[in-house]
Amino acid sequence: MESIKELLDSRVERYNKIDFIVDDPILIPHLFTKKQDIEIIGFWAAVLSWGQRKTIINKCKELIYLMDNSPYEFVLHHSENDLKRFEKFVHRTFNGTDALYFLHFFHEYYQQSDSLEFAFTKHLSKNDLTIEKGLNGFRHIFFNSEHAPHRTKKHVAYPESGSACKRINMFLRWMVRKDSQGVDFGIWDTIKPAQLVCPCDLHVDRVSRKLGLITRKQTDWRTALELTVSLRKESPRR
Repeated sequence: MESIKELLDSRVERYNKIDFIVDDPILIPHLFTKKQDIEIIGFWAAVLSWGQRKTIINKCKELIYLMDNSPYEFVLHHSENDLKRFEKFVHRTFNGTDALYFLHFFHEYYQQSDSLEFAFTKHLSKNDLTIEKGLNGFRHIFFNSEHAPHRTKKHVAYPESGSACKRINMFLRWMVRKDSQGVDFGIWDTIKPAQLVCPCDLHVDRVSRKLGLITRKQTDWRTALELTVSLRKESPRR
């Protein structure tokens, strides 16, 4: 295990640096400084993070352009006519219908709250060991509208469905993790870093199995928890 920790620490040292973000989706929220802009476009960038990184980044920049280069101001003050420009937006299975509902949610939500963090903590206790209840609660909040299209629900994963929730966990890492290297933002304070669950996709799953960090055959929420527990054994909870 000591050699595995050394290996993982060496990869953190190599990749957890500001130079790395130029070719990674986290570049997108780094284009902004206002907290709400970072939250809105950061969440969107995480949700769209499948496929080639270059394409993801370009599609997110297209969204920024459609929002007049100011996500927070746009979601609060757009007109009905402004929404027409999103009807043809497409990234893989994410389309204009989905984009319009995301805008609807953000518009309604930010009129009541000044941070997206509250949507993840409403159903979360400080004593919860992981973010699981927060993720399930967030999805309920996100789709608690008569205007929510059924097709859009597949884009916001949640543990109750068994999903590993890789993209949402990645977004939470960006928002929560205090990072001296300037990669993650650490702009949220209620969720504790120790409650985060390691983002787990097929690539992470494959490497983790080779290192003996997970044993489950599936790539699901329980696998993500198993990986997180294994990693915590060598890294103190904070």
